[in-house]
Amino acid sequence: MKRFFLTGGLLLSLLQVLAADVYVAPSGKDSNDGSQGAPKATLTSALRQAREMRRLSAPGTESGITIHLASGIYNVYEPVFVRPEDSGAPSSPTVITSDGGAWLSGGVSIDGWKRQGKLMVADVPQFNGRPLDFRQLYVNGRKAVRARDVEDFEKMYRIISNDPANEILWVPAEAVKKIVDAPYPEMVLHEMWCVANLRIKSIDIQGDSAAVRFHNPESRIQFEHPWPQPMVTTDGHNSAFYLTNAKELLDVPGEWYHDIDARKLYYYPLPGEKMESAVVPAVETLMTIEGTLDRRVENVRIENIGFEYTTWMRPSLMGHVPLQAGMYMTDGYKINPKMERPQNHKLDNQGWLGRPASAVVVKGAADVDFLKCRFEHLGSSGLDYEWGTEGGLIEGCLFRDIAGNGIVVGNFSPAAHETHLPYDPSDEREVCSGLTIANNLITDVTNEDWGTLGICAGYVKNINIEHNEINDVSYSGINLGWGWTRTVNCMRNNRVHANLIHHYARHMYDVAGVYTLGSQPHSWVTENCVRDIYVPGYAHDPNHWFYLYTDEGSSFINVKDNWTEGEKYLQNANGPGNVWENNGPGVDESIKNNAGLTKDFEYLKSL
Repeated sequence: MKRFFLTGGLLLSLLQVLAADVYVAPSGKDSNDGSQGAPKATLTSALRQAREMRRLSAPGTESGITIHLASGIYNVYEPVFVRPEDSGAPSSPTVITSDGGAWLSGGVSIDGWKRQGKLMVADVPQFNGRPLDFRQLYVNGRKAVRARDVEDFEKMYRIISNDPANEILWVPAEAVKKIVDAPYPEMVLHEMWCVANLRIKSIDIQGDSAAVRFHNPESRIQFEHPWPQPMVTTDGHNSAFYLTNAKELLDVPGEWYHDIDARKLYYYPLPGEKMESAVVPAVETLMTIEGTLDRRVENVRIENIGFEYTTWMRPSLMGHVPLQAGMYMTDGYKINPKMERPQNHKLDNQGWLGRPASAVVVKGAADVDFLKCRFEHLGSSGLDYEWGTEGGLIEGCLFRDIAGNGIVVGNFSPAAHETHLPYDPSDEREVCSGLTIANNLITDVTNEDWGTLGICAGYVKNINIEHNEINDVSYSGINLGWGWTRTVNCMRNNRVHANLIHHYARHMYDVAGVYTLGSQPHSWVTENCVRDIYVPGYAHDPNHWFYLYTDEGSSFINVKDNWTEGEKYLQNANGPGNVWENNGPGVDESIKNNAGLTKDFEYLKSL
């Protein structure tokens, strides 16, 4: 007993010295006491110490605990977990902060480059005891291009025909002759409002055409699901595609190829380029903030922290066939006769969904904030408030160079819930509610999964999305809602206000600056500015683009006072109660000028 009390006393004495601050530095050690002079080395160790400080009611914790990260790179091999035990109180939050320059990173440096003709070659190290695979490479801080058959997407080949019965896409033989013997080639197929990543199983050239077959599970899903589907038309708008992940396609400066069997990385340098740094991502998620509905993570603030270098490997392992917004189908097929749905049109298909990985995931939480953070060089989504969250603020953050969605919030149908059924759980705490997304700059996101968005909100309520600037996105700027149903469900009281959305639809149509789905009583789309749409020559329907778009089931939504360059809008299969009023180029100039980042956050454009 004496030894027990001595140990506890020493620990309490230590915590009293530390007060309510814990320090972390790349040069620190996790065996250190976490003081400013003897910092920890990892955020995980600092969180563990902070838990003990709260558990033992150390002096100072009544005002909250702050974990200070010194500038530098903090490499992780698994997510940093923030748990209910890390919760603060409204007046005493747990804060993870930095003075600037602190990054959680999932990257691995590639060194030892040697020249081989025009190419640079390096050995790929193991990561965590396993061969490392990845889908992105960053050279000197710039995202390199995974070797593909076209440098200019306007020159993509188009499919000839689609044969679902035999699970074959017919394409020009000229398009695929280079990669007949490649071991792991992929096709990225443009389909209306999504792109599908399909791992090629075989290529059978027959004259000037070729039959391309794919691996499962994506082959089955690709050829069974009806929406979206490959386009075969009479007006020259057959679906376009490009090929990637074959050494035979490595022929343009700036491209790379990973030979996973030989564990060699090949890079074709730009003229005069030196290999000063090369990084590949090895981790899918950098931080997970997770509690339960009955024991949430509460009152946590992440401030001025960077998150960088993540990957998402499911497309390499199982393909990627999305339904919409990057949410991939685990199953999807046509039904006949169609399903009767009261208050809705008949349904011709069924679908069940999965959710792409995110750099940071929040679920089972309340009042978790991200302030002045940076999300860059990410292989899927950026920040995801996935499920069971209440409150919270995302403000003053930069989202840049992201393969998928910038910000995701809300459910997009649970995995076992058919996605066209209204989602209205008996426990309302499951629904993401009360989040504010304000004054964020979201740029060059969606740059691989072209059917994703700047901000993507699914089944949500009481959400406020305001004064964000979104530009250079492949599809729509903001998605609000889910479900394709007029039936009243959990969605209500949502607001999209004074956002600036420009240079959108870089690659996809069936698109809008602001796009809505489903019944959302007392919801508002107001005083946004939408301008400057791209004109991709390979869009499935060159006229099917809009500034504002209330899609299937959209109901009880007020669309008012939005400045747009023209009056090109769509109200498709809407339900009752929508109000459209005073939208277009005639809206007062002050609304146009007021949209986007407020003055205090203009600095984001200079980062």
